[in-house]
Amino acid sequence: MVVILKEHAEEKKVDQLLGWLELMGVRASIIKGSHTTILGLVGDTSKIDIDSIRAVDIVENVTRVQEPYKNANRKFHPDDSVIDIGALKLGGERFHVISGPCSVESEEQILEVAKRVKAAGATMLRGGAFKPRTSPYAFQGLKAEGIEYLLEAKKITGMPIVTEIMSIAHLDLFEDVDVIQVGARNMQNFELLKELGKSKKPILLKRGLANTLEELLMSAEYIMAGGNPNVILCERGIRTFETFTRNTLDISAVPILKKKSHLPVVVDPSHATGITWLVEPLSKAAVVCGADGLIIEVHNNPAKALSDGPQSLTPDQFDAIMQPLTQLVGYTGRKMG
Repeated sequence: MVVILKEHAEEKKVDQLLGWLELMGVRASIIKGSHTTILGLVGDTSKIDIDSIRAVDIVENVTRVQEPYKNANRKFHPDDSVIDIGALKLGGERFHVISGPCSVESEEQILEVAKRVKAAGATMLRGGAFKPRTSPYAFQGLKAEGIEYLLEAKKITGMPIVTEIMSIAHLDLFEDVDVIQVGARNMQNFELLKELGKSKKPILLKRGLANTLEELLMSAEYIMAGGNPNVILCERGIRTFETFTRNTLDISAVPILKKKSHLPVVVDPSHATGITWLVEPLSKAAVVCGADGLIIEVHNNPAKALSDGPQSLTPDQFDAIMQPLTQLVGYTGRKMG
């Protein structure tokens, strides 16, 4: 349920309304927009009489929300959320490119890639320290050592780091990580999502390979219900009957998520296609559709990459696509970085 208050509602009367709502067994989240204050009611609102709330003199209107996700719902939060990542802001007028290798393979490798992608215009560094792989015999990442190398790259380049968590048991290792990524395979690891809800760190939540957009938003709701509002949604392709690409990028997910939710949305064209030459056109499509950022994989030697080499751009290829992407972002009225 959403309660829209009148402009310039008295603080005392707002407090009285909040107290009354709590007595009825619901929790109210206050969202203050530029011209409107909204109370998002979370809990069992089925027995609440809408007309009795409408009768309160500071209330403009009351509507019921049918969607099961509340905190992530744009009806509760009409303005776009902007996520603070160190000194950077993701969402709103700012567009970010998160780039780096699929896996952190060595200190030399991550430092070389970090320097190149920053020089080309990337604003955040990604790299997998823990790698979920289909085969148990494939490279699983350097784990804690990989995080140390990422932190060293951050120290040298100044870029915030983004890396994936796979287990609650690893949370302590992520204390200095700027953005914790929840991969597609863990999108519905609800116990992990609950723990991340206790954190205040930005969480990059990837859509599962076969999950609906509502299921993605419900996973975001798990994190937000725990008290962490800093969620970034990621469309990374879904599994379909098409075999030419690794997955099928659901580009329609971007405007749908932006309409349904206030959370920022980024697109991962590398995992979506698995093909390097498709990264540029799909990155451009994501910009035009209203995405708030991109995740692009870059490796200094894709032919010898320990994971996902075929979808990784070389630093030179990344240089080549960043200029047209920066221009396109400008055409949409936003700024890169």
